[in-house]
Parts: sequence; C-alpha cells; structure tokens
Amino acid sequence: QVHVVESGGGLVQPGGSLRLSCAVSGFTLDYVAIGWFRQAPGKGREGVSCISSSDGSTFYSDSVKGRFTISRDNAKTTAYLQMNSLKPEDTAVYYCATYGSTCNSLPSTWGQGTQVTVSS
Repeated sequence: QVHVVESGGGLVQPGGSLRLSCAVSGFTLDYVAIGWFRQAPGKGREGVSCISSSDGSTFYSDSVKGRFTISRDNAKTTAYLQMNSLKPEDTAVYYCATYGSTCNSLPSTWGQGTQVTVSS
C-alpha cells in the first residue's frame, strides 16, 4: 500500500525559508512524478510545483516561480520543496501527491498535508 507523508511545515516570518519533505512508501519513485499543491483558507487547491520521473523536468506556478525549488531523491523515496522569500500569501496547507510518470497525468495518492504559516 502506498503512503505519502509530508513534513517540514511551520510558522515563519515573511522573507524566511522552509523546506518541506514528502516521504513516499510502498513503491519506488523511479517511475512516478511528484507534485506539490496548496490550499489556503477559503480557497481551492492550487498546483504549486511538479517534478517528472523521466528527465527530472520541473514545473512551477507563476506565484512561486523563482522562489520555490522542487527536488527528489529516489534512493530515499523522498521529494522536497524548498521555499524561499516566503510571503504571507504563501500561507496554506501544503500537500504532496504522486502522479503517473509525467506531470501531465492525474495525481493519484495524496498525503495528509502540512501547515505553512507566514506571518510576522
């Protein structure tokens, strides 16, 4: 059975940084893409970033491009989201999900989410 567990969220001041982790168990990451999403209070779920399985191509939403970096360590079956220059509007619950082999496929397995709060 596949499990996805996010960690690394917390409270940070504007301009600060956090690194989220997405630990996947139950199968190898070699053939799946990994994506990060977020949901702010009162808003819908937003795709933030994705990294493919084949060539490691990365994709970012315009709202985080240049500030966030997605990466993966297949040996550790873990993906990461490095978030720099955080803004109050980045406050949300962040979710990790596995896809098929590419970021164009549908997300299939979701984690429970980790809260990120950006506030002074």
